[in-house]
Amino acid sequence: MKRIIFISLLFCLHTSVAQKSEIEWIGFEQLDDSLQIENKPVLVYFYTDWCVYCKKMDRNAFKNPDIISSINEKYYAVKMNAESMDSIEFEGQTFINEQAKTKRNGVHQIPLILASREDKKVSFPTLLVLDRNFRIRKRSFEYMTSERMKELIKG
Repeated sequence: MKRIIFISLLFCLHTSVAQKSEIEWIGFEQLDDSLQIENKPVLVYFYTDWCVYCKKMDRNAFKNPDIISSINEKYYAVKMNAESMDSIEFEGQTFINEQAKTKRNGVHQIPLILASREDKKVSFPTLLVLDRNFRIRKRSFEYMTSERMKELIKG
């Protein structure tokens, strides 16, 4: 009987852990460490505080239980304010917001490198799907509904 109760408790604990209610966002520094432990694809989300569509995605698509489950299971999820003033250490380099010295809403070096379009402009929200070798596989430079988000993160 004790064994059955123990197994039941383990199952309930596993189910509650597996069914998280939020995406487990990490930063680039945590990503560097995580990739050393397990190499898996990466979802990168660049946003700004003033971006209305970013806030709408945070309230809708990123609250969808299927999306939360899929992202937490398949990806390292990195969320970054594109106008961050933080110095970020990643892969042995330090990245900063160089534009902040001359612009009010300067864009950090990391989104400039990863999220620039062919015309060298950045827009938000930006979502990137990177493979295990950190190559960009998919990009989105616009608001994503839950259905479109599911397509983006689909294996």
